[in-house]
Amino acid sequence: MQQADIGIIGGSGLYHMPGFSEVREVRQQTPFGDPSDAYILGTLEGRKVAFLARHARGHKLLPSELNFRANIYGFKQLGVERIVSVSAVGSLKEEHKPLDFVIPDQFFDRTRHRVDTFFGGGIVAHIGFGDPICADLAKIVSESCKREGVGGKLGGTYVCMEGPHFSTKAESNVYRSWGADVIGMTNLQEAKLAREAEICYVTIAMVTDYDCWHPEHDHVTVAQIIEVLTKNAENAAKVVKATVAAMPKERSCKCGSALAHAILTDRTQIPPATKEKLKLILGKYV
Repeated sequence: MQQADIGIIGGSGLYHMPGFSEVREVRQQTPFGDPSDAYILGTLEGRKVAFLARHARGHKLLPSELNFRANIYGFKQLGVERIVSVSAVGSLKEEHKPLDFVIPDQFFDRTRHRVDTFFGGGIVAHIGFGDPICADLAKIVSESCKREGVGGKLGGTYVCMEGPHFSTKAESNVYRSWGADVIGMTNLQEAKLAREAEICYVTIAMVTDYDCWHPEHDHVTVAQIIEVLTKNAENAAKVVKATVAAMPKERSCKCGSALAHAILTDRTQIPPATKEKLKLILGKYV
């Protein structure tokens, strides 16, 4: 039975989702190990929603320690078809100020140590990823930002770095020369795996500060960053609530058929163990 149709991933500063009713916790066991935390299931704006704290409650997991596959697979097990991911980021452009939101439509990968596919083990699949964000979902988020009076830019490039260290000034200036908008440490792997799982995915990138390229960066205090994180979390909760309220029941995008032409392996050659492991994702094709 479907337990939720909308998933929310909370990042730095957003560890729970205000406004939930009928709340309960569920711990999922996946073929890829344990997700970051229990999923908080509840009703928000009349919709069944599952919330996951990306870094676990208490912020205990480094970006490189996240079990991205388990997190996304756990949403799939719950029946989730759309994921709204909230993430703290640094700004690479003067125009993206602290407290602004960016809804990126592109990613650039600067990670090195992460598993970011469900496939392998005898099955090869190549998903289309030229447009890594669900455009329909991004538009709803953008409109929700406007309704809630939160500055939200639709479009832009998110550089996903390995972390946990922040950029050097040389790196930051290179990213700026590429025209990138924001930099973070988590969302690209989520986007890739959500596409493989045929789940719509969008990022709400909450700007906390200017990256180290900015001449005023070194004058920012921890207290100021925490203040921005707190305000961003309040705004994110309002935008997510409005997004859930505006979301249509049925999907009209292509995210739900992303694997239709992606599997290259001869169906008769897929190992039974792999087929069983991925049956939730592959069942309608294999």
